[in-house]
Amino acid sequence: MTAYLADQLKHDDRDRYLLTMFAPLSARDSLTALYTFNAEVAKIRESVTEVMIGRMKLQWWRDVIAAIFNDGKVPQGNPVVESLQGIIRAHGLTRAAFDDLLNAREQDLNDEPPQDVTDLERYAEGTAVPLNVVALEILGVRDGASRSAARHVGIAWALTGILRAVLYHARVNRFLLPQDLLAAHDLGPYDVQERRNAQKVAGVVEQIARTARAHLEKARSFRDFDRRALPVLLAGTLAEQYLRGFAKHRFDVFDARHALQRPSILRLAWNAWRGKF
Repeated sequence: MTAYLADQLKHDDRDRYLLTMFAPLSARDSLTALYTFNAEVAKIRESVTEVMIGRMKLQWWRDVIAAIFNDGKVPQGNPVVESLQGIIRAHGLTRAAFDDLLNAREQDLNDEPPQDVTDLERYAEGTAVPLNVVALEILGVRDGASRSAARHVGIAWALTGILRAVLYHARVNRFLLPQDLLAAHDLGPYDVQERRNAQKVAGVVEQIARTARAHLEKARSFRDFDRRALPVLLAGTLAEQYLRGFAKHRFDVFDARHALQRPSILRLAWNAWRGKF
């Protein structure tokens, strides 16, 4: 089962798969199970054609989480569910974080763009930070500095992921770029996928990239974090690399080199060895 989940995670979320490689062997399988669950939930929006079906899938996961925490009847035969049940019980994980994550994913089914950057940050926090909280618990980390650093890394990572997926989201009618920034650049949501608007879109992307970088800087200000948190915080290293790629190519989401960019494993290993992210 572990190999199956690892292969699934590598396919669905290669970056977090890489991060699990920097976790202790005792926690690696648990993080893989957690991140595979997250990938399953994150792709609900793209896997359905009707909002109601998406909500039904989210409710199914809510029922699964409730059953696990309340010692109810848990569906059998699903490797992700069975692994999730195992890690929740083994590590005494917090239910609230799972509920927060699923509630945040409800927004994926709403095609209304965020009003402003603050609204977008709120979405990024909801979809990334609860996951980081649970990952820290798996690693045995519960101190305030580590949780604060993980919060800002999570927001930066989610914002970076949104920027990397701008064109993909536009093609499937998902609109995550803030309305006020689009309007300031004389753009509407449907204008984003038009190459003739590349320079205007780049202006929006650059502003969000600055916000992501500000969260990275804030995360790095918590210098007394528990080094056991590094398998989570190293997402900051990944975000930094992707953001540099955007800056190098003038924040042009139409530049094909973005799709070819791969994180440097050597950089991850170097930062892990130094205790940095």
